[in-house]
Amino acid sequence: MLYIDSMDVVFLSRLQFALTVGFHFIFVSINMGMAWLLVVIEALGWRRKDGDVYVQISKFYSKLFGLTFVVGIATGIVMEFQFGTNWESYSRFTGNLFGVLLSAEVLAAFFLESVFLGLYLFGRERVSKGVHWLSILLTAAGTTLSAFWILAANSWQQTPAGHIVRNGTAEMVSFMDVVFNPSTLFRFLHTVDATLITGTFFMAGVSAYLLLQDRESEHAKRTMRLALTLGLIFSVIQVVPFGHEHAIQVAHTQPEKFAVFEGIYRTRSHAPLVLFGIPTTDPPELRWEIGIPGLLSLITFGDVDATIQGINEFPADEIPPLILPFIAFRMMVFLGLYFILIMAIGTTQLYRKRLWGNRVILRILKWSLPLPIAASELGWIAAEVGRQPWAVYRALKTEDAVSAALSSGEALFSLILFGIVYIFIGIFYIYVMRGSLNSLKQ
Repeated sequence: MLYIDSMDVVFLSRLQFALTVGFHFIFVSINMGMAWLLVVIEALGWRRKDGDVYVQISKFYSKLFGLTFVVGIATGIVMEFQFGTNWESYSRFTGNLFGVLLSAEVLAAFFLESVFLGLYLFGRERVSKGVHWLSILLTAAGTTLSAFWILAANSWQQTPAGHIVRNGTAEMVSFMDVVFNPSTLFRFLHTVDATLITGTFFMAGVSAYLLLQDRESEHAKRTMRLALTLGLIFSVIQVVPFGHEHAIQVAHTQPEKFAVFEGIYRTRSHAPLVLFGIPTTDPPELRWEIGIPGLLSLITFGDVDATIQGINEFPADEIPPLILPFIAFRMMVFLGLYFILIMAIGTTQLYRKRLWGNRVILRILKWSLPLPIAASELGWIAAEVGRQPWAVYRALKTEDAVSAALSSGEALFSLILFGIVYIFIGIFYIYVMRGSLNSLKQ
């Protein structure tokens, strides 16, 4: 008991929130990406002469889509409850703003998504093909609109705008400035494209699994063609322009986070793009640095001699953790480049008509299925840990955002409970998905 009482309530609450949000986002990223792929597949089934093949494909993926949607809703409810249980002070500070944004998400997006998802899943034989296609289009639009409101709220935490602080709470003075704060559009485009990459890798991985069992599977060949073509496009634009422009935005609006990401420990012109380094905290420095001189200054500000602020410019108690964001950011970038490479190789093999017999590439695609999810999680780790020590950037410290009455024992108990529940949910999801794959294979 003495050990539990001595544990940090802030750390446990942050760990629990990371667990619940991170687990929830697995299903969100699959669902949003798959929704737009289903829009394409259903359109092909509706308009093409050989549409029956695409109808069979859509029937299979709609089952996985429905399963993922249900699990995503269940895990998302837990996430919102935590604001009242673990983050009472944060809720009090942001309630006037977040109440509006989350209400918009529920009214304008969630209902749209839910209603038309029901029509899509259960109305195939009851409505015309055009109406049925419209139902998945509106479901995908609702999912994306829902993501926009959530990302607008998160972006406001990163780059708050359109508010004043009065009597210890943030009050909205401009709805448009709150919603379209300096990072909303950059984060929205970057995140949505990440879900599209996830969807294409999910479909490519499933197709590869089926082709390894039966290289003549026409369903798998069709979906593999679609996944590789779109996956290559989405992977390229994730790096340029979306990722690049988002990084420039961070450099302008959260310079200490940018300095930690890029390993810039002292202000310097002609700043290098660090390819490798070992960050240390005592003293703060980057050991064994390997970089390209001047390249960071050039790609960030368009001038090879531009000055990049280092962490030495900021108060010690306002500098983010040095190690985790630095590593997470680099792993995310590495995976992003890998996605371009493997999709380019797969597409080349496809158009040379060598893919179906290339078991090495098919195995790589199969085992690459979860990597876009990992990249998204790494991106969120970099963004959220990089915002520390702030819950709301330069407005509310994280240590001041937790519930005052919450004990370490209570926080630890709920953390363990959620962990156990999520293990069972994860096992259930994988079990059902494998069963669906096996039924299609047969």
